[in-house]
Amino acid sequence: MAILKPKTSFMALFAALAAAAGPAHGQVPAALAFSGDSAQVAATHRAAGGRKAAPGGGVRRTGLPLPRFASLRATKVNLRAGPGVRYPVEWVYQRRGLPVMITAEFDAWRKVRDWRGTVGWIHRSMLTGKRTVIATGREVVLRRKPSADSPAVARAEAGVIARVLVCEADWCRIQAGGISGWGRRAALWGTLPEETIK
Repeated sequence: MAILKPKTSFMALFAALAAAAGPAHGQVPAALAFSGDSAQVAATHRAAGGRKAAPGGGVRRTGLPLPRFASLRATKVNLRAGPGVRYPVEWVYQRRGLPVMITAEFDAWRKVRDWRGTVGWIHRSMLTGKRTVIATGREVVLRRKPSADSPAVARAEAGVIARVLVCEADWCRIQAGGISGWGRRAALWGTLPEETIK
């Protein structure tokens, strides 16, 4: 049976996920590369005038529903403290295709949340509407049909990113590494509860 593994650069993080051991309070998540120390971030924030994102006026909405899911378009994507280049880069994502939930819009910027709960702003050019999920369970068994009794076709380790083909009820049909199968929605992050995807 095929075993789907996450990208090499993320093995440390996903081993931690598989062991259900999140980072200690205040520790930098291994999924992300920190762009600088806290003094550098504070200095950048002061240089930007210490401004925070405006909650209201000047917002241009796409008209698309919120929240909704997207995925990262590039292998290096900055997550900023606010909606603009004047805001400091807090994290740098280094994995193309990683799913994120869009929770707000401000002009060309999207406020997103990742599967670990990290929140920040990403420019819309760094996002794509291609739907993906990340395996968050210790191991996700992919089955031939959306049933626990169906034969297994592969096992996806925690941290595997897969393209979403179909989602219905408690199951999603996903594809990774040239293999497709049905996995339980509860072990995959990147869809809204009870969302149907065809």
